[in-house]
This record gives sequence, C-alpha cells and structure tokens, in this order.
Amino acid sequence: MTAPDSAPALSANAPLRGRTLVVMRPREQAAGLCERIRAAGGHALQFPVIAVGPALDPAPLEEIVTRLDAFDLAFFVSPNAANYAMQFILARRSWPAGLKVATVGKGSERVLATYGCTAVIAPQQGFDSEAVIALPEFSAAAVAGRKVLILRGDGGRELLAETLRERGASVEYVTCYRRFCPKLDPRSLLEPVARGEIDALLLTSSEGVRNLEQMLGADGLAALRPVTVFATHPRIAAQARAAGFHAVVETPAGDEGLMEALVNHFG
Repeated sequence: MTAPDSAPALSANAPLRGRTLVVMRPREQAAGLCERIRAAGGHALQFPVIAVGPALDPAPLEEIVTRLDAFDLAFFVSPNAANYAMQFILARRSWPAGLKVATVGKGSERVLATYGCTAVIAPQQGFDSEAVIALPEFSAAAVAGRKVLILRGDGGRELLAETLRERGASVEYVTCYRRFCPKLDPRSLLEPVARGEIDALLLTSSEGVRNLEQMLGADGLAALRPVTVFATHPRIAAQARAAGFHAVVETPAGDEGLMEALVNHFG
C-alpha cells in the first residue's frame, strides 16, 4: 500500500478533510478516484485487492485478430478489457470499419475513446449486464443473426452471453487479460486500521472482497470488519455483508456516485 497522497491546495469546501479512504481497485484504474478524493480534502491510500496483467495464453486473442471482420459487435466488459485488447489488436491491424463497439461504464468508454472509438454503445445508467441487455441495440430484433465478440478477463458473469444467444445472436468469448490476487504486506493496511486512522474501505469488485481474506487471513479480515465499507453495486454490497462487515453503504455506480455517497456520509 502506498503512503497517503499529499493533499493539493484545498478550497473552502473540503468535505473529506481529515478522512483517510482506502482505494481497493487495481492500481491501473485507481488514479482518477484518488484524485477526486484529494480534491475533496481527503487522503487516498491504495491497497489493491485485484491485480491485472496480460492473458497467460495470447493465442486465442491472436486468432481472433485474424477474424475480427466476421463480427458485427465487439463488447468490452471493463476498462482493463478495453485497454489490453485494444493494445494487442491495434498493434497488429486496424479496427474494422464495420465492427460496432459496446461496453458498460464511463471508465470503459473513456479508455475506448483513447483508441479512437467515439461511437460507443453503452448504458447511461445502471452500469452492469442488466443495463446493457436493456438497451435497444441489444434487443432481439437488433441482435438476431448477428455475431458478437465479448472481450473479457479470465471468467466473469455469463448473463450477457446467455441473453444474447436466447435472442438469436452468435456469441464468442476471448480472454484478453487476467485478474489475480496481489501479494501485499497486510500490515500496511492492518496497522493503520488498528490505530484508528482508516475511515472507510472503497470496494468496487465482488472478487476483491473474496480476495481480502486470502490477503489478510481470517484474523486480519476480522480486524477490518468494523471499518465502514462503500460498495458500488448491490452484488458487491451483498458480498461485503456476507464477509461479515458491520457497516456497508451501497452507492450508485461509477466514481461520481461513489464520491457523492462519501461526501453525504462524511461531509
């Protein structure tokens, strides 16, 4: 875990002044949220509970590169999927002009924009698979007979693919990155918790909740349970409660919703 970030010059309105919040998302995705916390007067400590890296076997993605033109729609499940897949693909070929791009979440949209994808199909609310399949572009009339490519990490929910197949689409998966449990010194989190210096844990992944016990051990997780958890999706909140956390605040999805919840709670 890194030391608390130095706070920038604060405005008179600093609702998180004096608060120390643990950002638990992968390091590659943490910078924007950390900056928002600093701008609101708080300290952001990074303790990533998920690490990401390239897929262990690049052959399936390499094979898909040669067949991209056969697909009608490419769906990226996350910012990591967008980043790792686009880096790999665009180093080998240009993106097919007729291949539509879809994703879920503002973070993924921003990543895709850096690779020149501006006409991205994505929900504007409810950033999950349920919101995606509710879009008109994913209706049975729109996807029947279409070929859809889902670019993801190693594993994940099957709802999107199952629904698209029920609606008549042909769906293929390809793994473009992997997620794994980081190896961090648990004392870097447990010691400030024991000193009463931590105000909240910010959890943005159900998998991350499961990784915590592996990283901290049963006793370490028990020591963490009194700290308030902010969870950005009902599934994450449910996982945190199942892990025994005493106070779980479910927030709207996305950094904006998370920050609003933090300000309302601490401000």
